[in-house]
Amino acid sequence: MQLLEERILKDGKVFAGNVLKVDSFLNHQIDVGLLDAMGAEISRLFAGAGITKVLTIEASGIAVGCFAARRLECPLLFAKKTKTLNIKGEVYTSKVESFTHQCTYDIIASKDFLNENDTVLIVDDFLAKGNALIGLIDIVRQSGAKLAGCAIAIEKGYQGGGDKLRTQGIRVESMAIVESMDEQTGSVTFRR
Repeated sequence: MQLLEERILKDGKVFAGNVLKVDSFLNHQIDVGLLDAMGAEISRLFAGAGITKVLTIEASGIAVGCFAARRLECPLLFAKKTKTLNIKGEVYTSKVESFTHQCTYDIIASKDFLNENDTVLIVDDFLAKGNALIGLIDIVRQSGAKLAGCAIAIEKGYQGGGDKLRTQGIRVESMAIVESMDEQTGSVTFRR
């Protein structure tokens, strides 16, 4: 998506450790116009897939997921990283190793909101090694729902997570795929 790539080049910052900081427009301060355009593109890509639920993970995936769900005219469900008092009853749970936070945590989603009658689109802000998506896919499979695919704002193509999922037959659509980043120059190149 040209608009997102241009914004990454303009406002994204490359840091050591494969970090692309886009918090000025995507996952801290949010450019709602940009995310609305991304939601429209996700809706276009998955039109006709019969999606009944968008699933993401807290917290940074929620904004992208909201705009996608609004355009797809279905609810957004986000997997929580901790069980809270307001989640009663049975839950689906999966383990996720976080690239950003360098830890492993359980994610949970209430069984009240996801079942075998759903067709699910997983949405997230970043895809690096694919660990978050693997955890969310596990939750979809536990529920018996159908997986329509995954929509990602920014995929770090050089880390292989997206390609690994695609070779397993999972549809992954990324709005921008970063092919390489250079922390010395701050340059970012995209896969075409």
